[in-house]
Amino acid sequence: MTGAGPADGRGCAVVVLGAINIDMMVSGAPLPAPGETVVGGTFTMHQGGKGGNQAVAVARALRGGPREGSVAIVGAVGDDAFGRQALESLGGEGVGCDSVLVRPGIATGTALIAVDATGENQIAVAPGANQTLTATDVEAALASLLDRGSVLLASLEVPIDAVLAAAFVARQAGARFILNPAPARDVPAALLRMATHLTPNQVELDRLVPALAGDPDRAVRHLAAVDRELRVAVTLGARGVLAFGPDLDRTFRALEVEPVDTVGAGDAFNGALAAALAEERPFVEAVRRGRTAGGLATLRHGAREGMPTRVEIDRAPEPR
Repeated sequence: MTGAGPADGRGCAVVVLGAINIDMMVSGAPLPAPGETVVGGTFTMHQGGKGGNQAVAVARALRGGPREGSVAIVGAVGDDAFGRQALESLGGEGVGCDSVLVRPGIATGTALIAVDATGENQIAVAPGANQTLTATDVEAALASLLDRGSVLLASLEVPIDAVLAAAFVARQAGARFILNPAPARDVPAALLRMATHLTPNQVELDRLVPALAGDPDRAVRHLAAVDRELRVAVTLGARGVLAFGPDLDRTFRALEVEPVDTVGAGDAFNGALAAALAEERPFVEAVRRGRTAGGLATLRHGAREGMPTRVEIDRAPEPR
């Protein structure tokens, strides 16, 4: 498999660990209640998975900058038509796919998505090959991809042992590690301790700090009290982004947009944030660019299609 990767002996600017899926989407119909069948809407297929989406978001945010093309993904697909389509799509975006494993006899991950007329969504995922990724796989892949200038971005649609292994390799290499704890699940304390940046949404933050559910200000301070070097950015949808760390404590207003599809907004945020950090931008600027990318991503249908380019992020006006 081909694509971008380290060139000139340096590690990748950004390495993404996460799921690679095919998204099957019905748009425009009301979201069904349990046991209800809803007829209507439009069916489309899209490339997806948090790993794939975030890798494309990184690639587009880096394009035209000093580290253009220096992004790779670590993951797994099935030896099927969906897997081949996924790799071709990622490679076409400039994402290095040499560390994506192809699993014979196992289906590529698939997501079933319903999006109503307001942009709200429901998602069910059959992980397929994503669930076969092991700690050994990840350690072997990351050994040649990470260095002190790299950023590792990982989400939780792959086995937690694989994410733990990736975090350890990143720490050994001196790379920064962004943990996007999505989808919401219990996260081992050891994994949280190895993160340099944490990017939950409100639901995921409540899962991390259940005693402070619904109170993001106190919850991020609780997390920071455990590790004073940790930088946390909580995506709050229309309420913007709450960012907290040793060099930042503020809420960024959301971009002023009329969303048509919120699927992928969090992935756009994480990808743009990772790209900005890889370019050595300050945390405050990285969060601002992530916030902007997340808002822009809601203006198009489809998670992958909605990922904004570097130029679009640069040109977007600040909220009034």
